Amino acid sequence: MKTIICNSRVRFATGLLFSVLFSGAGFAADAPASSTFTGAQFDRGETLYQQRCSLCHGAELDSAAAPELVGATFRKSWSRMGASVGELFNLILTSMPPSSPGSLTEAEGLDVLSFILGSNNVLQGSEELKDNYDYLSAIPLSRGDEVLDSAATLIEGVYGIEPTGTGPSFDELLAAADNSRDWLYHNQNYQGTRYSELVEIDTSNVNKLQQICAYQLNSNATMQNGPIVYQGVMYVTNATHTAAINAATCQKIWSYDWEPKDRMVWGNNRGVAIRDGYVVRGTADGYLLALDSANGNLLWARQVADPWLGETFTMPPMIYEDMILIGPAGSENAISGWLGAFSIHDGSEIWKFLTVPEATAGGGETWGNPENIPLGGGAVWTPLSMDLELGELYAAVTNPAPDLPAYLRPGENLYTNNIIALDVHTGELKWHKALVPNDDHDWDLTQVSPVLKVGINNVSRDIVATVGKDGILRGLDKQTREILYETPVTTILNAEVPVTEEGVFACPGVYGGVLWSGPAYYPADKLLITPSIDYCAEFTAATDVEYIPGQMYMGGAVRPDDEAQTGWLTAIDVESGDVKWRYHSPTPMVSGVTTTAGGLVISGELTGNLLLMDASTGDILHSVNTGAPVGGGIVTYEVEGRQYIATNSGNALLTFRTGTEVPRTGSIIVYALPED
Repeated sequence: MKTIICNSRVRFATGLLFSVLFSGAGFAADAPASSTFTGAQFDRGETLYQQRCSLCHGAELDSAAAPELVGATFRKSWSRMGASVGELFNLILTSMPPSSPGSLTEAEGLDVLSFILGSNNVLQGSEELKDNYDYLSAIPLSRGDEVLDSAATLIEGVYGIEPTGTGPSFDELLAAADNSRDWLYHNQNYQGTRYSELVEIDTSNVNKLQQICAYQLNSNATMQNGPIVYQGVMYVTNATHTAAINAATCQKIWSYDWEPKDRMVWGNNRGVAIRDGYVVRGTADGYLLALDSANGNLLWARQVADPWLGETFTMPPMIYEDMILIGPAGSENAISGWLGAFSIHDGSEIWKFLTVPEATAGGGETWGNPENIPLGGGAVWTPLSMDLELGELYAAVTNPAPDLPAYLRPGENLYTNNIIALDVHTGELKWHKALVPNDDHDWDLTQVSPVLKVGINNVSRDIVATVGKDGILRGLDKQTREILYETPVTTILNAEVPVTEEGVFACPGVYGGVLWSGPAYYPADKLLITPSIDYCAEFTAATDVEYIPGQMYMGGAVRPDDEAQTGWLTAIDVESGDVKWRYHSPTPMVSGVTTTAGGLVISGELTGNLLLMDASTGDILHSVNTGAPVGGGIVTYEVEGRQYIATNSGNALLTFRTGTEVPRTGSIIVYALPED
């Protein structure tokens, strides 16, 4: 087995694992590396630069007479949304030098670009650069050995860093499970039950539901957002947009658009967290930011994740006391994962738990490394949960990297695909449980809720539900760490067959099982109700494993079965694990699930249908077509005594077949019963 370690970032464009496979062609880690520029091209560019450019930009590319062409600021400036190496080449060719714009030939412009790239740590290749916009735009500028300095990235708001808005208080957050008027956390409450006591809309009248209003985000960005509602105000997001709207009329109160400051990794965002006037979220370029709930003014922003290592924020944060709890996605990029606590007042770090400490060290007792390859993974990208009495914070740690050749990292690979329980105040590990050890299918553990307690939730044991991309829902006793049951919620095939260079067809595929939306609890019948995806794939380990910092490190190819994508909604007895009912959807099910005291299960399909079902039987009582895929959170709440239901509608994930026409721009749609 040959291992290739490369410091260049020129091989793959930035992108989500799923987006790499849009065509179904698959990703192969042993494909030929993309060329950048040759030594001769660099030398020609240096000569031409000194003749035509150095007077303004300086012989070392750092003159103050014109913008610097070297260093971190320059590299970040040309690694942002809408600003790429392709755009840089267009600027050189059409505008430089200022005294004679457009005088450089195409070949001369490419030579100068080669010199600039090489001066910014991009390694040379075996072929010369060519004039192709998409090809050039796929070259991220290397940041070399620079280390993220979070202290230096703090941005303070023009109007100060303290909010003028109010609520909810920490006491209100603690009591969220008992407050069905609002929806205060991504999964409704710290325990993650996704259950509402509201009863105005019930099994007898749900067929009278009417659309009340809609809020258009005017963007084709993915809609995986989970709305948050407090006292009649709803907070929604996409990759760069945050808005506060009237939860009863959809009228915009304010909006804020983040201008990326650095390389954008993945363009998904699943929502905000709120407390005492702070509206907090993460960004795709690794920033945490806080907005004023009163007006949307930026209070502060601080870069705490490093997009050049492949770290990015997609998850909804949690706020506990004065701490923002969040971790970066990016296991497929071989990040060294972590979960951190940051001050709500300015984003400064309070504590950080490293999820793959042995991998960071190059190996260890649970991370064998016979070929001495780079190791990583352990991202955290889905909602957290808590046991408030114990002060335990639960997180789903995801897959190891390289993803597919598990024989190159023998052992359990702690703490990947583990549920971890941390002391919420210190970040100290209290316990952990490995659920998919030595994973070779990219089977992230994704959900660690709901958290149910004896005497509170109508259960006989303290239970936390866990499920992930392996398609198995488990009930775990939090006191004994005993797995009470393991119930498949999608097709399972060849799960125990190792992934090899010869390949194996297995289910679920990397898109299968349970992704960003997890189970809801229905206490009347003691049911866990979870969405899932039925999706299989051919997995093949690579002959050569190539590591490029910040880029995907699959260690093989995954070719999904695009013709056989369906979904399930499964209701399971929370204590026995027995399946009580199932609904089979023609498309993958990735939307949120919400249950109510009115006897309802509310979920959605990529066909665009909002489903309203009998929680006890799974019968569909009513279905409303929203016009675009439903792939994000669905919430219910009350404003001035009237119950509402709100859903996402828009692009969910382009990998999946939806059965709909080209999706419209993302929107939030609100429903209620007629006022009479």
